Amino acid sequence: MLQSEIFIAELKQEAANTRKLIERIPFEHFNWKPHEKSMTLGRLITHVVELPDWAVMIVQNDELNLATAAYKPTITTNTEELIALFETKQHAAIAALTNVSDEALDKKWTLRHNDHIIFSLPKNAVIRNMVLNHIVHHRAQLTVYLRLLDIPVPGFYGPSADER
Repeated sequence: MLQSEIFIAELKQEAANTRKLIERIPFEHFNWKPHEKSMTLGRLITHVVELPDWAVMIVQNDELNLATAAYKPTITTNTEELIALFETKQHAAIAALTNVSDEALDKKWTLRHNDHIIFSLPKNAVIRNMVLNHIVHHRAQLTVYLRLLDIPVPGFYGPSADER
C-alpha cells in the first residue's frame, strides 16, 4: 500500500469525526475563548477546517516561508458554510494525495521564516504531524471549549460521556 493511500484513509476517517464536531459548534459563541491567551472558538474551528490545505501545499511545494506566505483565515457565518468549506478543503487534500508517489513523499519539506529554518523533514512526516496530528490536537481542544460552554461533546472513537 502506498503512503498516500494510508494518509487518504486516515483523512477520510478523521473527516467523519471533524464533521461531528463542526455540527456542534455554536455560532453565537464564535468570539468566546476560555482564556486570554487562547484562540476564539471561531478561529480555532476555522483553523481545523483549513488544515487539510496543508496536505495540498506539502505535496505541491518543497517549503513554506512564513515571512512571505499570504494567509487570511476564511470567514464563515453559519454551520453550513463551515461544513462546505471543510468538504472543499478535504476533497482538495485527497485529490493532491491521490497520485503522489512514495518517492515524492520521502522528499524533504522545509518550514522557514526567511533564513531561519524551523524544521526540515520528509513530506510524509510533515503530513503526519502538521496535518493529521494537528487536526486531532485542535479538535481535542475544541471539545474542551464545548465542555466549558456546556454543549454536548460528540464521541469520536466511541461514545462520549454525553452520549452514554
